[in-house]
Amino acid sequence: MLHSPPLMHIPDGYLSPIVSLILFVLVLPFWYLGVKKMRQMMNARSVPLIALFAAFSFIIMMFNVPLPGGTTGHAVGGALAAILLGPEVASVAISIALIIQAFFFGDGGILAIGANVFNMAIVLPYVSYALYRYIGGKGLLTSRRRVIGAALGGWVGLTVAAFFAGVEFGIQPALFHTAGGTPLYAPYPLSVAIPAMVIPHLLVASVVEGLVTALVVAYLQRANQPLLELAEKPALAAEAGTFRRLRALWVGLAVLIVATPLGLLAPGTAWGEWGSQELSRLGLGFIPQGLQQLENLWGAPFARYDVPALGNVSLGYIFSAILGLALIAVVAWLFTRVLAARSQSNSKP
Repeated sequence: MLHSPPLMHIPDGYLSPIVSLILFVLVLPFWYLGVKKMRQMMNARSVPLIALFAAFSFIIMMFNVPLPGGTTGHAVGGALAAILLGPEVASVAISIALIIQAFFFGDGGILAIGANVFNMAIVLPYVSYALYRYIGGKGLLTSRRRVIGAALGGWVGLTVAAFFAGVEFGIQPALFHTAGGTPLYAPYPLSVAIPAMVIPHLLVASVVEGLVTALVVAYLQRANQPLLELAEKPALAAEAGTFRRLRALWVGLAVLIVATPLGLLAPGTAWGEWGSQELSRLGLGFIPQGLQQLENLWGAPFARYDVPALGNVSLGYIFSAILGLALIAVVAWLFTRVLAARSQSNSKP
């Protein structure tokens, strides 16, 4: 049975504006590092590579999977992007996907962009890449240790990202509450939020992240080894980024787009992403005032990946996937064009 299109990222109202601002500020230096690294690998072949993995992250996040406890979760594709592009560039690519999801589809709050980027575009790629390099990244390109490192990197990276999200949720009741002690934002303490976020991801969503990462790395060991070296050797973008070498990945992305309605099969909502009405049905006993004030801060044009004009939930979900892919392609192209122009102007005497 298909369910209403799900929301998967931290919405507005669960984190205080102060915490949201702090997390956004923490993201800025990582964006700077990512842009700096992108300038080093800038050429005509790098644009489709960056767009490909930003698009893959966008699409894979539309596949909700059921988690223990009746909630849902998703993979991110952050580990794979980090292994192939390097964590610096991966942080920018995944950030593009997350920002488009927030502004156009209402998936993730506008104020919470910093938090969602920090968890999924910073923590996940950097942790995954560090573990991948430690286990097998320095061995032969065909080494099985690389596949093992990719699997463990994806599994641990997403689990650590879930832990940080749990901390962000859990500190809200302690720091922001009324004079009577009623939470203003996320209502669950650390003792509830951390296990609720970490355990289901550890058992299901992180397993999917690790499995997808390992399978793609194993495929690239046979079909496109230069792509496995790209993070350390940006000059290989011209060889690794040809359409012939990436054809299977683009075809795979197209297949995922058509299959996105499978993400509607998982019942329930991601933990900690309920609206005020859902919280009422859960029997919380109160609705946090800050959540009520901020949850409708932004009206996305295709909220919840829904296109009522199509009259079909599945078609709307597929349309949203295609639209997201098109937006990512445009943003990636414009972004890299600007960087290329600045690099050329800086190189002139």
